[in-house]
Amino acid sequence: MAQRSTAWGDRVRYWFDSTLARGASALVGWMALLCLAVVVPASALVVWTDPHAPESLPDRLAQVWRLTGETLRLGGATGTPLRVTMSVLLALVALLYVSTLVGLITTALTERLTALRRGRSTVLEQGHVVVLGWSEQVFTVVGELVAANDNQRRAAVAVLADRDKTAMEEALSTKVGPMGRTRLICRSGPTTDPSVLTLTSPATAGVVLVLPRDEPDADAEVVKTLLALRAALPGEGRPPVVAAVRDDRYRLAASLAAGPGGIVLESDTVTARLIVQAARRPGLSLVHQELLDFAGDEFYLVAEPALTGRPFGDALLSYPTSSVVGIVRGGTPVLNPPPHTPLVEDDLLVVISRDDDTVWPADCADSVEKAAMASGPATPARPERVLLLGWNRRAPLMVDQLRRRARPGSAVDVVADGGEATVRQVSEAGAHHGTDLPLTLHRGDVTRPETLQGLDVHSYDSVIVLGQDPAPGQPPDEPDNRTLVTLLLLRRLEEASGRELPVVTELVDDRNRALAPLGPGADVIISGKLIGLLMAQISQNRHLAAVFEELFSADGTGIRLRPAGDYVLPGCETTFATVVAAARQRGECAIGYRSHDDASTSPDYGVRINPPKTGRRRWTTGDEVIVVGED
Repeated sequence: MAQRSTAWGDRVRYWFDSTLARGASALVGWMALLCLAVVVPASALVVWTDPHAPESLPDRLAQVWRLTGETLRLGGATGTPLRVTMSVLLALVALLYVSTLVGLITTALTERLTALRRGRSTVLEQGHVVVLGWSEQVFTVVGELVAANDNQRRAAVAVLADRDKTAMEEALSTKVGPMGRTRLICRSGPTTDPSVLTLTSPATAGVVLVLPRDEPDADAEVVKTLLALRAALPGEGRPPVVAAVRDDRYRLAASLAAGPGGIVLESDTVTARLIVQAARRPGLSLVHQELLDFAGDEFYLVAEPALTGRPFGDALLSYPTSSVVGIVRGGTPVLNPPPHTPLVEDDLLVVISRDDDTVWPADCADSVEKAAMASGPATPARPERVLLLGWNRRAPLMVDQLRRRARPGSAVDVVADGGEATVRQVSEAGAHHGTDLPLTLHRGDVTRPETLQGLDVHSYDSVIVLGQDPAPGQPPDEPDNRTLVTLLLLRRLEEASGRELPVVTELVDDRNRALAPLGPGADVIISGKLIGLLMAQISQNRHLAAVFEELFSADGTGIRLRPAGDYVLPGCETTFATVVAAARQRGECAIGYRSHDDASTSPDYGVRINPPKTGRRRWTTGDEVIVVGED
């Protein structure tokens, strides 16, 4: 019997614990039953001891029910000690119940508010942008999306990362600033969990961006996130996906996980290409940034039936406030096609303009002044000597980019203080490239003055400063510390010689740009910011992915800086339409210029993209014309 009694008691206790585990509502119910178990008998005792109580049983029961409902008003009864004691007991029970009820309600509300602050509610938006992951790129991406949505209503950006929701909101608010018309929504949780991904409502999103983390296993995490997204949205109808990986070995896997409509960028490859392009023509990074951010002019795809059947060269002078750079035919972009290429039906023009509503046609041929056009040959290209200070995972890609367009007599010198692994990588790069581009390694610490003083840095056409790859456990921006020290030493050499060095710097954190001891117009490539700008542009128009792929490729048509004297007579005052016409004769598309006189004083460092065709200025020998053409 004892064992049966104990078992029965355990079952009752287990049932009681199970009901309490249901939450505050169950606890409130038990408290109510407990209070009634005390209040009802006590009220009955008070009524039966009252000499003025009704005589009939129904009237007495009604009096008991009334006293039960007025428990909080008791505590002042007089009479026998038993009656007073019961009155005080009822008051204490009522006080205990009310205080416990208030505590339970407060706890429930606190738990609910905490859950809301953790970002666990589902986003109810349509056509919003979903950003998955957290890295330094998230600030650039969100900031550019805010700028792009400035003329839209009810725009929203949902960010999901495995971080505290409040911390994400504070960080974005601090670094991005006012959100304007864009609503920022942060949700907390792992991006590789399909059930958590549904919090951002990706099924109703306009586009999904997957950012790589600043960790060694970032690419594997991107692939896993893409797989989780596919699991969360089975079947067709998934939104467009734009993702980025660092290592090209993960691009195929990421593309398969993203699906047929997904776009996967290789951040290291794109960064290496743009660094090499800037090294070959100083100032080019300023042009890239101007074209990639939403603050100035951007790329647009427009249809112009009125130009069907006419040669592409006519389109170059058909837009007074926009610059035509190519066509999209059958989904494939063709930048800078031959001027005589006829435009066919369904062709889309690739133009650079302030906004999509500023692309309007008008003939600008009357603004061309042929007498001001230069007729001599183009300035010949010469061999280039490149000094690479530092070595990281992108350095072999840069050497490969340099080799692809190496001119006879070119050479690359590398100064690195890494271990045997670095020496082996440099040796493999040199052996791979053979005699096309001689590669010489100099062992030394680029942060020590004696290392740089032993080099004739002024004999090089460009100096590329790279930071080392961060060691495990180090902050992602740790390489910038060594880079800033190297730049300070180079600045000292510049001041000692009185000659400016053509330096191209790679930084991780955009905040360190203000600390870099460089000239105002120097080339600084912020790798994370660059990819963030590119992803933001593609998210607004996914058809531009192929345009940027062609524009930033090593072998294709790209953005170049040419001496202005190749297009117009030095010292001549003429229109920009004249420059466009002169570039058309050379098989190029002129999109802007860089003023030599304004390079150090102007906020845009002298770079002007897409100036009006009718705008006039005096062209000097130090000016450069920005064109889209072959190297």
